[in-house]
Amino acid sequence: MTDTFTPASLAPSAAEKFRTRVLPFLAMAAILALIPALGPSRSLLTLFNAIGINIVFALSYNMLLGRAGLLSFGHAVYFGLGGYAAMHVMQAVDDGNGLWAHFPMVALPLVGFAGGLLAAAVIGWPSCKRAGIPFAMISLGIAELIASAGFMFVSLFGGEEGISGDRTYGPLLFGFDLGPIGNVYWFIAFWTLLATVAMFAFTRTPLGKIGEAVRDNPQRVEFVGYDPQRVRYLIFMAAGGFAGLAGGMAAVTYEIFTPESLSLLPSGFVLLMAYVGGIRFFAGPILGAVALTYMQSNLSDFSAAWQLYLGLLFVSIVLFAPAGLAGIFGAIWTGMRSPGAGARLLGWLKVTVAALLAAAGLVIVIEVVTRITDGYGEVFTPFGQPLPPDSALTWGLAAVLLVAGLGLLRLWLPGKREGRR
Repeated sequence: MTDTFTPASLAPSAAEKFRTRVLPFLAMAAILALIPALGPSRSLLTLFNAIGINIVFALSYNMLLGRAGLLSFGHAVYFGLGGYAAMHVMQAVDDGNGLWAHFPMVALPLVGFAGGLLAAAVIGWPSCKRAGIPFAMISLGIAELIASAGFMFVSLFGGEEGISGDRTYGPLLFGFDLGPIGNVYWFIAFWTLLATVAMFAFTRTPLGKIGEAVRDNPQRVEFVGYDPQRVRYLIFMAAGGFAGLAGGMAAVTYEIFTPESLSLLPSGFVLLMAYVGGIRFFAGPILGAVALTYMQSNLSDFSAAWQLYLGLLFVSIVLFAPAGLAGIFGAIWTGMRSPGAGARLLGWLKVTVAALLAAAGLVIVIEVVTRITDGYGEVFTPFGQPLPPDSALTWGLAAVLLVAGLGLLRLWLPGKREGRR
């Protein structure tokens, strides 16, 4: 006698659903609630606010790239237009104009969502008629067009100075005041968690699932009766809406918006966050936003070449770990639970040591060259050891570390060993 197969037997159990769909958000909420209890400084709270905004921004971008397979070079357009919409409403609230005088500031991200959604609905109609490289080129052209308009239409975008407002005006919702930086953190934490849950729920909808199918095989999707262009358009609108929501969060946090928010720089940065974190994992953009926002905020205090390090990190991820940080952590977790974990961990440790040796040599070269080109006569002094540019020891140490690290990587990387067999 054989067991009868039913589709329901493939469904995850209730415990599995709780572990994968509920527990991560409970953990995220617990972390967000724990941070203020640790007594962070104002600068740390400002960093956490920027991380929350970038988490929503990166997740919205991954709705395009990771879920629908649409590579956009202009996603900051919807972030910026949503932020500008929120800023104009903030000014209306500050002035006490009409119905806006009764609009609570804590709800401004909804205005940003509406602004981003409307912009995506208009721009996405012609853009989503193409996919792949044509779509990417269209997004690039639109990004340049909107960014230029930001400096041309001063009454709408404020020119180079942008437009500003005051988040402390307007009615209070449940007595919540956005004046103190601590309250702004709770505002960001609430909208970050709400937007993250909403975007995860979107991935579980039929539209989210068919978007993944369009990404992988649009011809098959069209064959079974769905219109890939319409699917892309609907996902494009949702992604633009959530990008605008992140823009609304930024408007409340910084109380100013400039045309730079519409430029290619934030569009490139959100691409880095999503891809470095891992576009095939929902948590990937979250990891990428945390890591790159921290690097952007702190690396500039230590090195003038911090943007070069971000670029090198992106290139390294593309070449050696295309699954991103989430893929790396997932592989480590799976490897630790599989047979032969000891040997596998030893292999990973050896590769990590080799990579760190090569990275140390590269850092010495970059920092010494940076100080030479600055012309201020500064000496790179890691861990209290001066490495002057005119010393043979400096260049010899860099060469030894680079050669040793790259040589050991060539020896220990699994792909290299298999290729020689």
